[in-house]
Formats: sequence, structure tokens, C-alpha cells
Amino acid sequence: MLMAMIENIYETMNLRITETAFELHLRKIYPTRNILSMRETETVSGQDCLDVQKKTDGSVNIIGEVATDPVASWMIQSAQVASKFTLFTHHAKTFPDLVTALRNSMLRAGVFKDERTAEEQVVQVLNFDIHLVKDFRGRRYIERVTECIPVEDRNEYTFDHRKEKTLEGKFDKFADNATIFFTKTTNRELFKYRNVLEYHDGNYVLTNPISDNNIKEMRNNMDDSDIQGFNDFLERNWGIKPPKEIDYEEESVLTNASLKSEQTKKRGKKSKNDAEV
Repeated sequence: MLMAMIENIYETMNLRITETAFELHLRKIYPTRNILSMRETETVSGQDCLDVQKKTDGSVNIIGEVATDPVASWMIQSAQVASKFTLFTHHAKTFPDLVTALRNSMLRAGVFKDERTAEEQVVQVLNFDIHLVKDFRGRRYIERVTECIPVEDRNEYTFDHRKEKTLEGKFDKFADNATIFFTKTTNRELFKYRNVLEYHDGNYVLTNPISDNNIKEMRNNMDDSDIQGFNDFLERNWGIKPPKEIDYEEESVLTNASLKSEQTKKRGKKSKNDAEV
């Protein structure tokens, strides 16, 4: 599937592939694409390969398979700073298992020491999880497409204790803030996930709409024809209407007209001396 997805990536985007063993062979499948493939050796580490790729003007990073702890850290790095987006494969069964496995890999690799910090970094780079299943008959199909939505940390503390007149009321408000603090410290939710598409009885069913932030990012990376098709898809299935386009030429004409009108008013205004005469 990863090989087939390359066909839907714009040819203007340069591809940079890092693998522990050459398996994709994308340069043979797509000989006209700008593709640079690297793998670690006894003398050249995977981290060195990734550092070189950062300087080669790559648009898309592809990690063949995240099977070891160091490879997981490469994936996080490339997704954060080295490309527009990153594709990789993993063998997690559920989406929470995927987050947990990547978090634990980051901890074992020594990149992070705190579980919560590691998990925050993981969910920031996971946008969509396309989960494939192979049943006992040998059929392979996409079971679900899951979207990851990081939960922003909001300031929910209040100063209502200042409004209380009694000492008991102030203690109650203080206890409310303390409860919020301990909840964030011990059991704060870092992400939500929901299935955008699911496979049911031989058919694919759209379940939940894509989040506004991902819709915006997807539109920013499409050409005009794809944007139109994407907008039609959103409106047809979820009733999400496209944003209003700004007509810069019309806005410029209105601005110039308003300036001329203001200048005319200033010219026609009489001075105080003229008014007295």
C-alpha cells in the first residue's frame, strides 16, 4: 500500500526514503520521480542518513518500517522538522497501541525521560492511521482510517475565590482549582481519536468528519482542481462548506475608492477662518 500511495503524491514533491533494509524499491517503480533512498550500514548510522536528507531539499520523508526503537526516533524527527509530511508503517493493532508503542520506543531510545512528554511529541506527528487487516481467507483490506486529534492544554483555573465573602466559600473555590491541577498532573487527556472511515459488510462507510485543523492543512497542500474536488466531497458527505475566498482585486478597488472619497471630503472641508468670514 505504501508503494501505491506514492502515485497520489504530487511529482513536484521530492521523496526521501530511509530503511533498515531496502524493501520498497521506489526508484524502480517510479523512475521519473526525484527519489533518494538510504539505509544504515556498519559505518553509517541511520541518524547520519537522516541528517544528510535534511539538506537535500526533500518534501516527503518515508520510513520503511518502524520496527526498532531508533527508527521510531528517526520518524519523530523527520515528521517534526525535515519534511512536509512523513509516511511510515507499523504493526500496532489499535490506535492507542500505536501511540503507546511509539512512546515506549522514544523512552527506550533515550530521547525522552518523561512518559507524558514523549506521548505529547508522538501525538503531535500522528495525523491519520490507515489500518490494514488480513483475514483468515487471505484477503487484505483497509479496516479503518483513524484521525488523531491532540488535546490542547487550556487554562481552566479561576479566581472566583476573590468574590466569596465567607471563608468556607473561598476554600470551596480553592478546592475546585486544586482538583483541576491534580487532574491535569495525573490524568490529563493528551489526545482523542476517531474513525473517519470504516469497513462494514463489504462496504466503506464514512463515520466522523475530519477535524477543521486537518481540513485546513490539507487544503493548503492541494492544487486548485484537488481543492475543488475535496470541497465537493466534504459538502456532499458531511455538509462542510468551503471557506469564502477573498477577492483581492475587488478588495483593492474598494480600498482605492474609499481613499478617494476620503480625500474628496477633506478637500471640500472649509477652514475655521473661512467659516467666520
